[in-house]
Amino acid sequence: MADDPLVWIDCEMTGLDVDNEHIIEIAVLITDGKLNILAEGPDLVINQSQETMDKMNDWCKQHHGDSGLTAAVLSSTITTSDASAQILEFLKKHIPDKGIAPLAGNSVYADKMFLKKEMPEVVDWLHYRIVDVSSIKELCRRWYPSIFETAPKKKSTHRALDDIKESINELKFYKKHIFIDESIVNSAANKKRKEEDAK
Repeated sequence: MADDPLVWIDCEMTGLDVDNEHIIEIAVLITDGKLNILAEGPDLVINQSQETMDKMNDWCKQHHGDSGLTAAVLSSTITTSDASAQILEFLKKHIPDKGIAPLAGNSVYADKMFLKKEMPEVVDWLHYRIVDVSSIKELCRRWYPSIFETAPKKKSTHRALDDIKESINELKFYKKHIFIDESIVNSAANKKRKEEDAK
């Protein structure tokens, strides 16, 4: 259905190697099919050890340090299992039927890989499909370069909730500027039907 929900999740990790790195922050929002926010879920910083944080690459050390996330991780008392339980409870409350809502986000395949490893029950509650805004971005950049140049610029705070909201706004931009309005499609279809009926 057109208004079936989308589950927006963004994770911040200690790196991109799914075998050795960990989720340190996760946030979730639910929108309807028109990208209106229906519910704002947990926004959680997950504890990791000093040793784990010290092993991060230079990029992560700088950006997570500058954003305040590193300090928040070290002082957090939330475990990965705590975070997973809270998110699953939120999803079940707002989307009681399993397997109907796709995961959405930017480069969200990467988030899904980490979720499958560390929070598999969250992934299991969602539909197997994903809505990856970065795919639409890449197509817009190639097919509609002049429109792409006017897309809203990201602040790139590298905090989970901020990133989700930016992703939703980005998809709203593409929806408005590169997807055909449904009323135009319906009007054209009705015109064609009338022409066929008149024959």
